[in-house]
Amino acid sequence: MQKTLYINSNGRLRRKENTLYFETETEKRAVDIENIEQIHIFGEVDLNTRALNYISQYGIVLHFYNYYGFYAGSFMPRKKNVSGDVVVRQALHYLDRDKRMFLAYCFVESAVYHMMRNLRERKEAEAFLNAIEDEWENGRFNISSIPELMGLEGRVRNIYYSSFNQFLPEDFYMERREKRPPTNPINALISFGNSLIYSTILTEIYHTQLDPSISFLHEPGEKRFSLSLDISEIFKPLIVDSVIFKLLNNRQITLEHFDEDLNYCYLNQEGRKIFIKELQNKLETTVRHRQLNRNVSYKGYIRLECYKLIKHFIGDSVYSPLKAWW
Repeated sequence: MQKTLYINSNGRLRRKENTLYFETETEKRAVDIENIEQIHIFGEVDLNTRALNYISQYGIVLHFYNYYGFYAGSFMPRKKNVSGDVVVRQALHYLDRDKRMFLAYCFVESAVYHMMRNLRERKEAEAFLNAIEDEWENGRFNISSIPELMGLEGRVRNIYYSSFNQFLPEDFYMERREKRPPTNPINALISFGNSLIYSTILTEIYHTQLDPSISFLHEPGEKRFSLSLDISEIFKPLIVDSVIFKLLNNRQITLEHFDEDLNYCYLNQEGRKIFIKELQNKLETTVRHRQLNRNVSYKGYIRLECYKLIKHFIGDSVYSPLKAWW
């Protein structure tokens, strides 16, 4: 299985002969470039065109994060797995109102399913689970536009986030969801995790024939890969939230793992290391696939979701979003 490299310290990426090295002031280690598909860079890392060209030869995607640990941008080599036919059909599904609405609904339906799945495991959140079910069932048959669908999803998610106070430590009280910027530890954790899953999904899209800028739930626009946002709706509650619940309830992450700066709360370097390690463990965890009859990792399910979309676009099968059965 292709691996992910996380660089959480300052240093340099350099190519020397046919080897890529990451160098800091105290160490120098070779990068197993043949078995890596993406690199997440959090520290201040210098790299030159020689290193970039070498990385490009292996189709490795680089993701960069700012001082606070949130996604800043990506370097993606020239795609080798391309299909003009798939991209045209993907665009046609966006332009057709009914086809777009179908896909947008699928993403939200899966997101709501996984939110309810998380709460079903917790008796203390039963009232919130019932409130989500009522909101979803009463609203989903009365939707006629994308903004109405996103409004319904927003109301469901607000109920979902309100439930966190029932089963997370008191230190991580959730008053409301804050994104830009997160001002308390629980919002900082959610934003950091969502940034990581966004970039991870972007890498999986890159390795398929899909165009990451043509989306259905989120409006395509400049400066973002909105298809990654669409697919993230499925995997944020399934992957990111479950990681957060485990780390907080097991006291693996506490308030000492956060820093604050001008009303901006963020994970410090040690906190990022702990979160990244647990997220990577989750992404590498395998589950038996019912149709393929083999074990598939959580990250593999992201790639399979991309393939299902391609099959939908070319007319091979109707898209059905992932709903975790395990």
